[in-house]
Amino acid sequence: MSSTPTQKLGNKNKLAEAQGILGNHFQLESVNIDLPELQGTSQEVAIGKCIQAAEIVNGPVFVEDTGLGFDALNGLPGPYIKWFLQGVGLDGLNKMLDGFSDRSASAFCTIAYSRGPGTEPILFDGRVQGKIVAARGPTNFGWDPIFQPDGYDKTYAEIEPAVKNTMSHRYEALVMLREFLDKENK
Repeated sequence: MSSTPTQKLGNKNKLAEAQGILGNHFQLESVNIDLPELQGTSQEVAIGKCIQAAEIVNGPVFVEDTGLGFDALNGLPGPYIKWFLQGVGLDGLNKMLDGFSDRSASAFCTIAYSRGPGTEPILFDGRVQGKIVAARGPTNFGWDPIFQPDGYDKTYAEIEPAVKNTMSHRYEALVMLREFLDKENK
């Protein structure tokens, strides 16, 4: 591919995680773009962001929309997790499930990739099942301290980045993107 895909990542943790997953295979450039907050499903939000970002950078781009859905709340907060987290904090998110016996949740990442302005974005979805637990681990990466993926006794925040980068929702979506780009480059 002659152009390097650019991911809009204002969050340095997300950029480091994406680069750790993609390795030296692709050069990522952080482009700080002020896009309006879109509403809808994770897929609708990712597509809308991707179309706008491709126009602004005038080239290939991929963007992501990440969420956390509580099964007892029919998938809420979902793509609105950022706003719920800002509004009620980690303890508040946990307390939202008090009174429910079901604390299962799914972490998801939708990546939308566009070859450039005027092209239809292609979607890649990653999803990891787990449960909501009392906050454990560093609090520097969103809701990671309250999400414990199935098969692990640690939260995302407690799992070493090298391990998380081989099993997370973002990992699953980025691997699909990487495989797609590899086929396109052949």
